[in-house]
Amino acid sequence: MERLDDVLGYDLKIYQNSSYFSFSLDSIILANYANIRLRDKNIVDFCTGNGVIPLIISKRTKNNIVGVEIQEKLAELAKKSVEYNKLDDRITIVNEDVKEFSRKHLNEFDLVLCNPPYFKIEDKSSFNESYEKKIARHEVLFNLEDLCECCKKVLKDNGNLCIVHRTDRLMEILEIFRKHNIEPKRIRFVYENISKESTLVLIEAQKCGAVGLKVESPIILYNLDGTETLEYKSIQEEVRK
Repeated sequence: MERLDDVLGYDLKIYQNSSYFSFSLDSIILANYANIRLRDKNIVDFCTGNGVIPLIISKRTKNNIVGVEIQEKLAELAKKSVEYNKLDDRITIVNEDVKEFSRKHLNEFDLVLCNPPYFKIEDKSSFNESYEKKIARHEVLFNLEDLCECCKKVLKDNGNLCIVHRTDRLMEILEIFRKHNIEPKRIRFVYENISKESTLVLIEAQKCGAVGLKVESPIILYNLDGTETLEYKSIQEEVRK
């Protein structure tokens, strides 16, 4: 069923459908984590889904934002949301394979964001029933190597890539980034609470960047008594400027 939801505490609405992959806190955190520099005139969100990241990023910049989504029905939801929020003058949704898109837009973008599929194809334990959800969560059509190849094409030199991913794949991610001359620059771990291990990690990397990595303070979502931390509340209520 298609529905029109709030984007947490933001002054935004988004179309979603329970038959497809809905946006999660991961995307909200990523949209807040990304460092948007003054020179970042062209921004693209790979695997944009229903377009939540472009919507939030539009609160932080007046520059051009593109969302690329291979699933036609998800892309249509994203387009409806962009139109509903009257952002079609700044956000463009493209229904296309990211790999095909990247061949047409060489060295055009200053910043790439991506909340990619988290799970390898052989990880059957978390397979979803529908094909639509499966390709959103598993590397069926798009994996980390694909992400780096596409970023190398579309990013300008010293352009940035920001992703959110599972912490247990961190070493693999860093190795693949460096293999493609995309240098990790910032890392921030996300914890449910301080007594648990990190399950998510935010990474910023730079195409042809100099060596130098900063590990930032963690994001902790809940206090030990189960209440939301102040930082988690702020993520839900206001976009970082």
